Amino acid sequence: MYRRRLCLTFLAAALLLTETGCWSSNEIEDLSMYTALTIDAGQPNQTEQTFEKEGGSYLKGNKITVTIEIVPKQSYGNSNKTPDTGAKAPNYVNISETGDSVLEILRQFAIRLDRPVIGHHLKVIVISRQLLQEQRIQDLMDFVLRDNDIRPSCLILMSEGRAADTLKTKFGGEIPAFHLRGMTRNRFRNNRIMKGIITSELDALMHAKKSFVLQNIVEANQEVEFSGGGVIKGDTGRWIGNLEQQDIESIAWIKGDVKGGTLKTYNPDHQTVTYEIKSAKSKISAKMNKDHEPEFHVSIESEGRLIEKWKDPGLPSKKEYLEKMQGIFKERLTEMLQSLIHKMQSEYKVEVAGFGDRLSVEEPREWKKLKDHWDETFSRTPVTFDIKLTITDYGSFTE
Repeated sequence: MYRRRLCLTFLAAALLLTETGCWSSNEIEDLSMYTALTIDAGQPNQTEQTFEKEGGSYLKGNKITVTIEIVPKQSYGNSNKTPDTGAKAPNYVNISETGDSVLEILRQFAIRLDRPVIGHHLKVIVISRQLLQEQRIQDLMDFVLRDNDIRPSCLILMSEGRAADTLKTKFGGEIPAFHLRGMTRNRFRNNRIMKGIITSELDALMHAKKSFVLQNIVEANQEVEFSGGGVIKGDTGRWIGNLEQQDIESIAWIKGDVKGGTLKTYNPDHQTVTYEIKSAKSKISAKMNKDHEPEFHVSIESEGRLIEKWKDPGLPSKKEYLEKMQGIFKERLTEMLQSLIHKMQSEYKVEVAGFGDRLSVEEPREWKKLKDHWDETFSRTPVTFDIKLTITDYGSFTE
């Protein structure tokens, strides 16, 4: 019995010796975790200017201003609490630095903070439109895509104004980075919200030199709103223009990415009528014509309810009225889709709605010939639509 206990003791000791530990880890209390990162055109703030006057300058150019949102240890993990509109101090700290290297700027924070910054919990990156117009997105995101600390699921957004302003809130207790990331979950309510591009997808798009759209944010009075998207030209990596909110909706309809939302238009008497989307699906068909040029046809089907009608004397229960309303909604959706196609083919000369992806699947050999100049090719490619909208009910309407 004694020998058995002795053997078990030695075995337990041996197992402890073979256990690995996090010898190189750092305690969370000793780190400054940043949850958001914004990049603006270089504009040193008053604090930076004072530091430089006092001898805090170093070799750099003022090309970019990087702002990070640091979540202090006492607030991390409590970001989901109900926002408090009182005088409570914010649960985050924003700090900015101007230079010409994202990595150098992040390292520069080490001489201003008592803890090193770490990007393991980075949720969102916001880049200003002005900067994307001046600099290639490949250059701005080069460090981010190389850094092993930053997760490949980080969301990339574009701001119409200063990107750093999107990291402000007037609601005490709220952390802007979590708020921005959380807003994308509302896609089932509004299809003007994009699925969003994350860092791993951005890397693939830039490598393939594909044009794409970044969800745009606008800020007013320390509140933010998603508003359309910014078009990034694939071969230049720069911003070339904006798409409106209805264009983002149209892209979702074409891709079959509609999760919910509404379709609003006006009847012949100019009164509001609204269609609530219950389901939607689409299919893009690609083929090569006799001249070996691509053609596309998009089939869209949707079911929904007539959820709102203003001063309309028609009776939903009548077949004629039903067909009339379905025609009105179909006409509105057709206008939206045609407007998007015009912008892509004539105004911006880019393709950002997934047509090239479909062609690569259905006609891979032809795609190899066209992919290097796809935006130019698409600008003269015919696109047709077949739309079927079915009103299945009228809510709890009675008359």
